[in-house]
Amino acid sequence: MALLQYFNQGLIECGLDESGRGCLAGPVVAAAVILKKDFYHPLLNDSKKVSAENRQILKSFIIDNALAFSVQSIDNNTIDKINILQASILAMHNCLEQLALQPDLLLIDGNYFKPFQHIPHHCIVKGDSKFSCIAAASILAKTYRDEYMEQLHEDFPSYNWNKNKGYGTKKHVAALQEYGTTIYHRKSFHFPQKQ
Repeated sequence: MALLQYFNQGLIECGLDESGRGCLAGPVVAAAVILKKDFYHPLLNDSKKVSAENRQILKSFIIDNALAFSVQSIDNNTIDKINILQASILAMHNCLEQLALQPDLLLIDGNYFKPFQHIPHHCIVKGDSKFSCIAAASILAKTYRDEYMEQLHEDFPSYNWNKNKGYGTKKHVAALQEYGTTIYHRKSFHFPQKQ
């Protein structure tokens, strides 16, 4: 199914999505993107359905062609303090505060959001596979976060973050059992204990 280019043609719409919500380590990263109504790229889709190589192509295209965008992260320590849902929403709110253009309508991937200022919003389940602006936000959030986790991997190679990006794969869980947690792990999540 083709992505929809807008919810309401007469409004400036901003798509919002996050990456890293289900990870054991690292930040949650959100992106907000405002696109032109005729924005189009044949590869654009939900970031989970796009190859890593094509995500990089899309990242550059979105950055070059978006009317406005912002990417913000919330670290694992804050996630532990306020919980992952609240951290995801905080990251989205921070994105909106940094946008160079004020949107009239927010389109959020998922089923929950806290209102931002007085801007109307719609929560759309699987919105990243329905609307171009949310798909673009999903691409930026994922590529920025993946690059950050690849950098962290250099200091903590045992956890395989260059491949799993902090998700709970077998190798990541095995490393947790052998070496314990790092300063980047989310302590509020339940880990297998070091023997």
